[in-house]
Amino acid sequence: MSGASVKLSRRSFLEVLGGGIAVAFGAASAASTAAERPGYPDDFHSYLAIRADGRITVFSGKIEMGQGIVTSLAQMAAEELGADVGSIDMVMGDTDRCPFDMGTFGSLSTRMFGPALRAAAAKARTVLTTLAAERLNVSPKQLTVAHGVVSITGQPVRRVTFGELAERVRITETVTEAAVLRAASDFTVMGRPTKRLDGIEKVTGRAKYAGDIRLPDMLYARILRAPTHGAVLVSADTNAAEKVAGVTVVNRDGLIAVLHADPETAAAALRQIGADWRRPEAGPDQETIFEHLVAHAGEPTELVAKGDVSKAAAAKSFETIFQKGYVAHAPIEPHVALADVRTDRATVWASTQTPFPLRDSIAAVLGFDNKRVRVITPYVGGGFGGKSAGGQASEAARLSQICGRPVQVMRTREEEFFYDTFDPACVVKIASALGADGKISRWDYEVIAAGERGATPSYDLANVRVRSARGLAYAGSAWKDDLHPFAVGPWRAPGANMNIFATESQIDIMAAAAGTDPLAFRLGHLSDGRMRKVLQTAVDAFGWQAAVRPSGRGHGIAISSDAGSVVATIAEVKVDRTSGRVTVVRIVCAQDMGIVVNPEGARMQIEGAITMGLGYSFSEELRFQGGEILDKNYDTYRLPRFDVVPKIEAVLVSNDELAPQGCGEPAITTVGAVLANAVFDATGARMLRLPMTPQRVAAAIARL
Repeated sequence: MSGASVKLSRRSFLEVLGGGIAVAFGAASAASTAAERPGYPDDFHSYLAIRADGRITVFSGKIEMGQGIVTSLAQMAAEELGADVGSIDMVMGDTDRCPFDMGTFGSLSTRMFGPALRAAAAKARTVLTTLAAERLNVSPKQLTVAHGVVSITGQPVRRVTFGELAERVRITETVTEAAVLRAASDFTVMGRPTKRLDGIEKVTGRAKYAGDIRLPDMLYARILRAPTHGAVLVSADTNAAEKVAGVTVVNRDGLIAVLHADPETAAAALRQIGADWRRPEAGPDQETIFEHLVAHAGEPTELVAKGDVSKAAAAKSFETIFQKGYVAHAPIEPHVALADVRTDRATVWASTQTPFPLRDSIAAVLGFDNKRVRVITPYVGGGFGGKSAGGQASEAARLSQICGRPVQVMRTREEEFFYDTFDPACVVKIASALGADGKISRWDYEVIAAGERGATPSYDLANVRVRSARGLAYAGSAWKDDLHPFAVGPWRAPGANMNIFATESQIDIMAAAAGTDPLAFRLGHLSDGRMRKVLQTAVDAFGWQAAVRPSGRGHGIAISSDAGSVVATIAEVKVDRTSGRVTVVRIVCAQDMGIVVNPEGARMQIEGAITMGLGYSFSEELRFQGGEILDKNYDTYRLPRFDVVPKIEAVLVSNDELAPQGCGEPAITTVGAVLANAVFDATGARMLRLPMTPQRVAAAIARL
């Protein structure tokens, strides 16, 4: 044969797979073996199983939480195999069946796992073609693979299906050489709008989430929680709770819980526990947190140093401080886990973005080898980075081990807010300058607490310094930083939302001072052809009109480079100058994300990112006092609602020369900046703090 070499050998693990052809990408190993091997992407194996009935199972350690990869990954596999998307069954986030993966975050699924999956599928196609050539007694070069059928080119009646090959051969094929991927010009599945494979299940209510799983003899647990972060339990009286019929009370190593076969009874019994807590001293609140961050952040780390910012000529200088408060993830589905722990084996169904790291943390809690712990991830009802941690799963596992019965832990909405790993409050300081020629001569940037993502500007600058102090820090299985009064962690495009807000606002400040249209000012500092094309695409779609700002039109512009994609966003707003209420009329977002796997899914992700961005821009900010969380539900913590969503135009910029890049996060990074710039254009008031609440907008206008 030509192309990749093929080794044929019978494997007993086919009995586990139910017969058929299994294709291992790289080394020959079953999916259960690959699941034990950490190190993605360096030591990662993607697996495909083709059954005798012609159906194809794709195994991925990634999880589906609404972003649509259950469909786009299936499209990738189908394209390279020469199969139909409808013939693909996805198995995701099952630590016993799927290859190891660090988790689903950072818009990495398509751009990192996707290439491995496509390569495996292409190799599978080579194997199938080789087997079919032997069956049909022709050269592999004479064959065409499409719709799950291998046929002789020009003689479609001489054919053999994937299922027929799998049924007759029943062997494992291992391909060791690089696969040849299909060119974008030959795509028949990728690049085509495709309905979501999980759509029918979700709209009909058949889709299963962790909270929907039921096991015989299971118990529901409610756990005694601290009233504030940092509070220490002095004493707990569980006598009254123990008298509730059918209740089991657990009090072991700091874990106090009540369990019952009925969740409402468990909740009622929990209220019977009398607890005495020693609370910590009062700390900062949402207004004083910025002073606290600046005072305790320590020395920053230098990320970029080019030229000399201290000696750059400055005809006009600008020093600005930008601020943003804590933001909650607030997924509709709370953290849930059901654990069934036996003597030598544990199975946990969990709402998590990180099944494999969670498996390891559960194993440590139980004192098990991680091979004895299986984490199964059903559909996840939103995560946005907040389900990277999985404390509820470890609690459920401990309680199941103690009680000897399956136990479910589901956080209440109040617990969901309390134990969230919030997007951190942060501060950005920018000292910039314009030279006599009207060009940027100095850019001195320091970000505190947000991290470096998005901190380096996209513009051509001669004298640049970028520094970061106390960005997000990952410790074991949790995000920890004692700079904050409670846990913080990644929140959709972590850090980039704040960094782009600060950068693109400062660019607008300088454009206005230079008496230059903000689009022309940006183009005057941009040589990157990809970014210029995306920006021009957005301008054309919006109908941008050049003018020195503020023009009174309420138009704003912002750009970003994130997750391998480039984005340009233009918005139109109207502002009530008395109340400060901002109405977003229209947003146009152009995005170059390389090859677009599913255009319909990509547009949905862009629309979702922009809608979510309205929250951190206008209303979402956690209220707290020290370790006490004051927002406990959606009555006070205001998410964006449909009545504030504007007309959104998502424009996909064609770039088939580049492999698929990230889609889920890039569009959200420009939202705060573009809306702040639009508010300035409408009113002349420059907004320096997120969210831009009506009160803050009105106050900024009043100061003019």
